[in-house]
Amino acid sequence: MDKGTVQDLTFYSAALQEELPLYIYVPANYSPLYKYNILIASDGKDYFQLGGITKLADELIDDYEIENLIIAFVPYKDIKDRRHKYLPSGEQHEAYLRFLAHELVPYLDNEFATYQMGMSRGVIGDSMAATASLMAALKYPSIFGKVILQSPYVDEDVLQAVENFKDPGAISIYHIVGKEENQVVTMDKTIKDFLTPNRQLHDLMIKKGFSIFYDEFDGNHTWKYWKPDLRRALIENFN
Repeated sequence: MDKGTVQDLTFYSAALQEELPLYIYVPANYSPLYKYNILIASDGKDYFQLGGITKLADELIDDYEIENLIIAFVPYKDIKDRRHKYLPSGEQHEAYLRFLAHELVPYLDNEFATYQMGMSRGVIGDSMAATASLMAALKYPSIFGKVILQSPYVDEDVLQAVENFKDPGAISIYHIVGKEENQVVTMDKTIKDFLTPNRQLHDLMIKKGFSIFYDEFDGNHTWKYWKPDLRRALIENFN
């Protein structure tokens, strides 16, 4: 099996007024003669290191289980940076969404042979990174047509954004949460119930008429469960 390459670069964001490290996975079969889907991962370092998603993408592309796919990984600096950018109440949240939609996507479309359509672009995240991914698609549905949510952090801001969204047919949702996520120890050491608000989010999306894949797995809020789910997530969204 041929392995794709990972480009390591520094990207200046005018929206955020800072330089960001990026990793970009380019599959082994890359050629400008073909077109490629894009997946953007917030919590990028975790998807790269803990999720092992590049090795999985190599395998799935090689076996023709998914279409051609380029993955861009956006890491966070620390817990504070993560909260500021990923949570709707965070002071850099809107700027982070602008960076994803109006800086990172145009860069990828310019550098690589991409389809340049909303349904060919996905955003993925776990926990708060899933929150940011969902909010990006709700704000820019013509840019991001696919959303992969692994145990998202859901609060009233998220539920209100979904309630207010006018075009649920524009995006497809892949949404999982663990049945044991009713007592999650967060990065700031508080205990939160993720399961109940995730069920509320799912019910609301059903009511609104979103295209949804939803599953509750037997497990908790860790990569032990998110990593093995990635195979199904990629196949469901990019087959």
